[in-house]
This record gives sequence, C-alpha cells and structure tokens, in this order.
Amino acid sequence: MLKRLLAAPILLCAFRPLFLLAAVAAVLCMAAWLGFLLLGLPLPAVPGGPVVWHAHELLFGFTFAAIAGFVLTAVPEFVDGPAAPRPAVLALVLLWLGARLAWSASGAVGPWPAAVLNVAPVLVLIALVAPMLWRDPARRHLSILWALLAWLGGTVGFYAEALRGEPPLRSLHAAIGVVMVLVVIVMSRISMNVVNSALDTLGETTVSYLARPPRRHLAVACIVLFTLADVLVPGAPTAGWLALATAAALFNLLNDWHLGRVLLRRWVLMLYAVYVAMALGYALIGLALLAGVGSVSGGRHLLAIGALGLSIFVVMNIAGRIHTGRELDARRWIPVAAGVLLLAAVGRAGWSWWPADGALLLWLAGGGWLFAFGGFIAHYLPLYLQPRPDGGLGCEGVMDSD
Repeated sequence: MLKRLLAAPILLCAFRPLFLLAAVAAVLCMAAWLGFLLLGLPLPAVPGGPVVWHAHELLFGFTFAAIAGFVLTAVPEFVDGPAAPRPAVLALVLLWLGARLAWSASGAVGPWPAAVLNVAPVLVLIALVAPMLWRDPARRHLSILWALLAWLGGTVGFYAEALRGEPPLRSLHAAIGVVMVLVVIVMSRISMNVVNSALDTLGETTVSYLARPPRRHLAVACIVLFTLADVLVPGAPTAGWLALATAAALFNLLNDWHLGRVLLRRWVLMLYAVYVAMALGYALIGLALLAGVGSVSGGRHLLAIGALGLSIFVVMNIAGRIHTGRELDARRWIPVAAGVLLLAAVGRAGWSWWPADGALLLWLAGGGWLFAFGGFIAHYLPLYLQPRPDGGLGCEGVMDSD
C-alpha cells in the first residue's frame, strides 16, 4: 500500500500534492469564512477567536503549503541539488493535514497538538533545503533560508502567545511581513526568466530585464523595518512612516520593469501587478496610521489577497506547468482569474472605506478568491494525477516563453 502510494504520479514532485493542498485550503477556508461572516455559520473554537482562525489558516495552512511546494521544487533547480525524497514529501503532507485538524480542534484539546504539528513541517522543510542552500559554492540563495527561519520564528511565536493565553495577532502580522519578503526574493528570480523570455518572443534584442539588487535590498529592508515596528509598537506613527517608506521602495523597484510593450505580456503584467498591490497595501496602512484614512485592516487585506494571493496563484500556474513538462497555459482563464483576484483585493480593502456596503464587497472579495483557486483545482487536479507527458520522472522542466 505504502509502496504503491509513493509510486503514484501525485508524488512525482513535491509541488503536486502541496500546490493542490494549498488551493483546496484556499477554497475551503474562504468558504467557511464567508459562511461565518455572511450567513452566521459557526467556525471552530480556537484561541483568539474566529479572526485568528481565519488568519492562521490563510498563513500557516494555505500559504505554507504553497511555499513548501515552491521551495522544494525551485531550490534543487537553483543549486543543482537532488529532489526531495518521496517519503519526506509524504511525511510533510501528512504533518500539514494533521496540523489543520489539530488547529481546528485546539479549542477542545488545547493548542499543544497544533503547536507541534504546525512547527514540525517547517522544520522538515528547512531540514530538506538548508544543506543544499548552504553547500552551494556561491551561496546565492541563502536569503531563502533566512526567510524560512524567520517563518519558523513566526510560527513558534504564534503558539508561544497562544499557550500563554495572549492574543497571537502580532505573530500573524509578523508572518505577513515574512511572506512579503519571500515574495520579493522569489519574484526576482522568476521575473528574470519570465520578462527576458517575453522580450525574446517580441524580438526585443536591445534591452534586457535585470532585478537590480540595490532596489530589491531596499524594498526588503523597508518591509523588515515596518514589520518590526508593527510588532513592537503597533499603531505608532513610526510604523506609519515606515509603511509609506516601504510603499515608496516597492514603487521604486518597479522601475526595473519599465521596458516598453513587454509589460503588457500576460505573465509579466501579472507579476508586475503583485508589486503594485503590495505597494498600495503598505501605502494604505501608512495613511491609516498617520492620517486616519481608511483602516490598517484594508491595507493588510490588500497585501493578503492582492500581493500574497496573486503571487501564489501566478507562481503555482508557472511552476505547476513547466515542472510537469508542459508549456505555460495560454488559455484566457488565467488572466481572467488574476484580474478577479485583484478585484477581490480592492473589494475587501474597500470595505474599510464603505462599510455600509460590506456584504456586497465581502461577496465580491470571497467570490473572486474562490473563482481563482477553484479554477486552479479544476485545471490542475487531472494533470497532477497523471504521469508527465514527456516521460520525465521528476521535477525537471524548462520554462517556455509566453
């Protein structure tokens, strides 16, 4: 039985089960959240209440599964290392599933089982990729390891607060900051391939795209500083100014992308939109803290839906195709779903400005999220249950141009 499971196509590469689990978690958790907000349906009783359950599953459930799937696929490619062993991937999947059940049951059995089962998969992920990242002679990708260690710290911090009976929102806010840093780190690597491939397709031989380190480092530094202020002195003017500085640094980073008509290519434009959503999210947070315009929650949701959600959706559609030996999906549903996700982010952020229309905006935001990730499940589940069409036996694959 175990041997047959380990030989199944779903475990051919780590991203297959983990991307699917991320998408399923995105759909189920959002459906439950909408049911709670709009229909009065109950949510699991957990430390911190419904808002904490929602944020926890968005970050430690959906987001972590997507991060793990990407990292276990990309790092071996970056450093020419071995793919994660199938038993380790299966163990990671089972730990992730156990963590979801333990967290939802934490109101009845206490937070200790959830703490152990949510920290364990992060440790497994770090144990699988840290040796490869460290042994790389150039050590060009150690920033991924530092981000994973920061994620581990956020996970431990969340459960330390929960076990002490304190509201664990600070650790959730810190986790959002870690994800934003990881998005910038990962996007710099993906965008180099995507944008330059699109330039080649257009016959643009006089220009090339380079994700310049100074701009990227400035953006990362600003995100880190804002996150520290947000955790240590929440609501203080210092956090507001740092949020505006972060928005400015992200808009400055976008100057690398302004290379003419290539920006209108679908994959390039979707990745560009991630940075725009991130910059606007931090700008809204800064305005809320300094001028009382809108709310910090609106900015956080623009980060969570627009930047985090869209980046994961796009990366899963890129990596989730090329590493099954297939060309990138050229059908219209992907840019449509990406556009709907952005509208969902704007709708949820807009609730901060027009709370009287809250139900309509919540349906818009939740429906857009369900449409995008439900579409991913519908299109990719059949692919991940099948062997590679090119006869490959692992994660290998070459990115095709758009």
